[in-house]
Amino acid sequence: MSVTTQAKNRSSTQKYVTLGAGLRPAPTETDENPLFDEAPYGATGCYQSLLMPYKDQEPCMSYPLFFGSSETGTVREDNQDAIRWHEPTDEPTQQNYGRLYAIADGMGGYEHGGVASTLALETLFNTFYSGTPRKSPQNLKQGLQAANLAVYQTGQRLGTRMGTTLSAINLIGSEVHIAHVGDSRIYHVHDRQAVCLTNDHTMVGELVRMRVLPPDKVRTHDRRSVLQKCLGLDLFVQPDFSRYVINDDDYLILCTDGLWAFVEDDDFAQIVTDVQEPQLVGQNLIELALSRSSDDNLSVLVIQVQRPDVQSEQSPQPKGLRKLLFNRLSGKS
Repeated sequence: MSVTTQAKNRSSTQKYVTLGAGLRPAPTETDENPLFDEAPYGATGCYQSLLMPYKDQEPCMSYPLFFGSSETGTVREDNQDAIRWHEPTDEPTQQNYGRLYAIADGMGGYEHGGVASTLALETLFNTFYSGTPRKSPQNLKQGLQAANLAVYQTGQRLGTRMGTTLSAINLIGSEVHIAHVGDSRIYHVHDRQAVCLTNDHTMVGELVRMRVLPPDKVRTHDRRSVLQKCLGLDLFVQPDFSRYVINDDDYLILCTDGLWAFVEDDDFAQIVTDVQEPQLVGQNLIELALSRSSDDNLSVLVIQVQRPDVQSEQSPQPKGLRKLLFNRLSGKS
């Protein structure tokens, strides 16, 4: 069963979909778009202004629960953000590659920002799942380099400059691998505390790292959005890569600056604590940013980590003579 609702978008009739166990992207009027006729993966989705649908998708797996939404906002005329995810439905791919979630924000100051963000995510996912099994760091690095090259070459071919941020997480087992370039953010919420796992590749972010500017001044700084690093503007780029261990009921939140610039770090933790459900967390974050006069596109992915019990991982029950001995030793008749 899929759930589609009309987005509370003040400047467009965009739709968003709630995603989680047993849910899949809902069809929209873009069904006839040949660019999105076939899905390269099972439970994959992509947003940019409208949800880009895929045909005949299998229901998402129950680990983890997640929600994704992208809105144009009240100021911009178009949406240059894009979000994408892939939850493999077959066990070998789950074990060898895990799940991948990513968000991108096309450069508003350059032409074709929406093309850049969508192309970067498509290239990342294709490259990652074509890589070497159980080599997440290597596959993420190759994916971002390929995405950078694809955006750069497309810009060269079109005779324009194109750029985009990109932040991605790969969940495999109890680990999360992160790849990041630009000023979108990834938050980890655990035990009522929210911690940003990424650095802003901006002029203001550099001032914070140099301890010239306190972190609480970033959101209100007039040069907050001046990027020092992103995909597509140069032939080579140096993204950040990191790895963390996660726990059940941890939350991972990916968001573009149109959201986090108007939502304090403590707000992320408070909303997660109060509402818990990924759909409600995402909707509350977007509504809070809009209520505080966000002037940009807003996109968010909320992931709640929940690993179900796996029967195959349990100890096999003794049979025959072993079962008889086991029962006698344990006092069972």
